[in-house]
Amino acid sequence: MRTLFYFLGLLGCLCSLVSATALTYKLQPSERACFFSQADQKGLKLAFYFAVQSGGSFDIDYTVVGPNDKVILEGSKERQGDFVFTAKEQGEYRFCFNNEMSTFAEKMVDFEIAVENESRDAQLPSKQGTSPEQTSALEESILKVSRDLSTINRNQKYFRTRENRNMSTVKSTENRIFNFSVAESALMVSMGGLQVFIVRFFFQGARKGYV
Repeated sequence: MRTLFYFLGLLGCLCSLVSATALTYKLQPSERACFFSQADQKGLKLAFYFAVQSGGSFDIDYTVVGPNDKVILEGSKERQGDFVFTAKEQGEYRFCFNNEMSTFAEKMVDFEIAVENESRDAQLPSKQGTSPEQTSALEESILKVSRDLSTINRNQKYFRTRENRNMSTVKSTENRIFNFSVAESALMVSMGGLQVFIVRFFFQGARKGYV
């Protein structure tokens, strides 16, 4: 029971050090969209993840700009990205997606912006009779669980992205097969009609010759 008490206490302290925003946004053709995150102090870790779930060639342009309008990260025609950087300045950070390269294709983008405070000053609730060694060991175990959960979360996002892209490819292939079948059927009907017309034309010409 005491172990559970310390586990919940440390987990609450760790959760208070992380703030994250996970969104899915549909980017229209030739659209540029920006999202903002606030760093209240220097030294915070900012995590930025994105993946194009559907649309076009599954690629997008992105830019990360700091409070002083200095470009921190940028890329062109990327399908997904996973970055972590340190906030060197306090203020507002801008995360932008650009779909100006597409004239007709919409892009569905799944992304997450997280602000993490790596300070280890958060302490477990004190309890009489608990040694510092026990507290340290429990804290390390909780941090390991947190890292493992983060890895599982990233793997789930990766497989979700692959599933969405594969499903989009399957739908595109189905549409192409259907369109090809319709065109092939129309061509066969047209060829049959043309053959009938040619045969009738020859027979009509032959009748006129006999007359």
